[in-house]
Amino acid sequence: MEKQLLKLTKDNYYSQEADKQYMSVSQVKAFMRCEAAALAKLNSKYTEPKSDALLFGSYVHSWLDGTIEEFKDENPDLFSSRGKSKGELKSQYQNANLMIEVLKEDPFCMMALEGDKEVIMTGTLHGHPFKIRIDVYNPLQNRFADLKTVKDIRGKHWVDEVGWCSFVEAYGYVTQMAVYSEIERQNRGGDYLENYIVAVSKETPPDKAVITVDRERIQLELEYLESRVGRIGRLKAGQETAKRCENCWHCRRTKKVTSVTHYMDLI
Repeated sequence: MEKQLLKLTKDNYYSQEADKQYMSVSQVKAFMRCEAAALAKLNSKYTEPKSDALLFGSYVHSWLDGTIEEFKDENPDLFSSRGKSKGELKSQYQNANLMIEVLKEDPFCMMALEGDKEVIMTGTLHGHPFKIRIDVYNPLQNRFADLKTVKDIRGKHWVDEVGWCSFVEAYGYVTQMAVYSEIERQNRGGDYLENYIVAVSKETPPDKAVITVDRERIQLELEYLESRVGRIGRLKAGQETAKRCENCWHCRRTKKVTSVTHYMDLI
């Protein structure tokens, strides 16, 4: 008898059991960065340290979904504990409040962010169960949106597979919009909704934009994902051996030197 999949809630969505049973965009991206690290994390052998960039994004997201007080309780180190600034973000994170204000003052951005928050859905992609958690879901207005905090919006990024590209391609957000579009379509039926990436930068003053990925690229991305998803499924099932990247935090921590490297091979 086939095992019934875990019913996802906001409390268990990010749990280890949920990650073992379902794939997600973040999991796919993690395996694409380093299979060994992603598998070690899945098996509780590795916990990635929280970065400033992740904390920045989480704080801005907590404003969007109305959980900012919970965020403060869970991340007290980000806030001043004494003096006139007690309870306020520490200086290195102060720009996050400015980013929020920039969004709040822009009617078009706020329109794009109207809808139900943190909506969980599940579906199937290339024969594998997937989970998604949509930042802003508004099917009545034929759209969904995801909020992104980025270093800058119009900067160039180098990716070996594609060359110079925007942050949308560099950080896998094309993949995210494709998977979200397909899983949402499976749940609702009909055609794809409009997809929005509401981006706000960490510059002073922050830049902002509402960005979309066209449907043709979504279809191409879903086709491209087939081989990737298949390998990830086999890795999770223990049917194949994970490759190490030798560059990430996990690989550096567990690395064993076994030979001499010529200096010309360092780059």
